[in-house]
Amino acid sequence: MSTKSADSIAIEEGRVPAAIEPGRGYQVGSGDNEEGGCSKCLSTLLLVVSIILVIVTLPISIFMVVKQVQKGGSVGPGLFFIIPCVDSISVVDLRTVSFDVPPQEILTKDSVTVAVDAVVYYKIQNPMASVCNVENASVSTKLLASTTLRNILGMKNLSEVLSDREHTAAEILRQLDVATDPWGIKVERVEVKDVRLPQQLQRAMAAEAEASREARAKVIAAEGEQKASRALKEASDIMSESPAALQLRYLQTLSQISAEKNSTIIFPLPMEMMNQFANQSSHSR
Repeated sequence: MSTKSADSIAIEEGRVPAAIEPGRGYQVGSGDNEEGGCSKCLSTLLLVVSIILVIVTLPISIFMVVKQVQKGGSVGPGLFFIIPCVDSISVVDLRTVSFDVPPQEILTKDSVTVAVDAVVYYKIQNPMASVCNVENASVSTKLLASTTLRNILGMKNLSEVLSDREHTAAEILRQLDVATDPWGIKVERVEVKDVRLPQQLQRAMAAEAEASREARAKVIAAEGEQKASRALKEASDIMSESPAALQLRYLQTLSQISAEKNSTIIFPLPMEMMNQFANQSSHSR
């Protein structure tokens, strides 16, 4: 067999030695074999671990399902912890809250435009529903109260709006409470504050009310005169049937005249005397 020098071996392997010492050889390819063995061991280990994971998780994935859901709940008083940037907290006020419904321009059933405002009292009875079922419970309740007020008063006449406020408020309360129940809100009370009419309509209603008062006053005066005439007729009938009653009335009139402090003296003449004078004058003729 022929031997090759270290220089020729290094050149054939594509490697150039930095320095060649006489009488010393080189071992070629030993480092590459070590690296290849390590990579083979690592790949074999990963393959075995993968097979084991598949064998372990395959029955679980077939018979079980693990769901990831977002879960929240209400907490009472005390100390509790939240994870920043992951958990969020909402504070709900459970006290009774009131708000004013802005004046609504409403066209009534008899085509009269009125401005009506109201006040609503409510409280949150289900905090979870008020947070989860609606974006903003307070704003939603205010908007719903305005639309409910317009819808109900739009189906009534002007006389009903002015005279039947309690029934109107009760109807608004009932409809508003039913509509806000899924939001966890309990409407406790609704009050109609003011009903403003146009100036022209106010003047017309004032004139109508004045005419009605004058008519009632005339009716009352006529009824009084009728009753007085009836009383006078009854009194005259009684006096004509009883001369003693007429004489008694004559004496009462004299006593009333004498009680007054005046300088006028009245001498009333009896009707019988006048009748006698009239008879004598007729006979003489």
